[in-house]
Amino acid sequence: MHRIFSTSVASVYPHYVTKVEKKGRTQAELDEVISWLTGFDEATLQKHLAEETTFQDFFAEADLNPNATLITGSVCGVKVQEVEDPLMRQIRYLDKLVDELAKGRPMEKVLRG
Repeated sequence: MHRIFSTSVASVYPHYVTKVEKKGRTQAELDEVISWLTGFDEATLQKHLAEETTFQDFFAEADLNPNATLITGSVCGVKVQEVEDPLMRQIRYLDKLVDELAKGRPMEKVLRG
């Protein structure tokens, strides 16, 4: 089991916020991206952050967007679509969406609209 699986989403979330805000995006846009991927509304996302839910439990409760499979490309030199472990692939989906948001991609494209 990879260490990230037992890491709390709340411990990584501030890094996501910093990354997107450094590039002129907002926390609200980040939350929109997370909601799109997981199906969580704002209250549910905040509950997971407050309860320090692990990535494993976070994605176990998520209703993954059917268009998540359209997320392709590399994160840290690894092609997202080639990650075999389903949980790791979901975490990489999130990483990829955060990267795209931080790089200034239009929200419609980030959300595979």
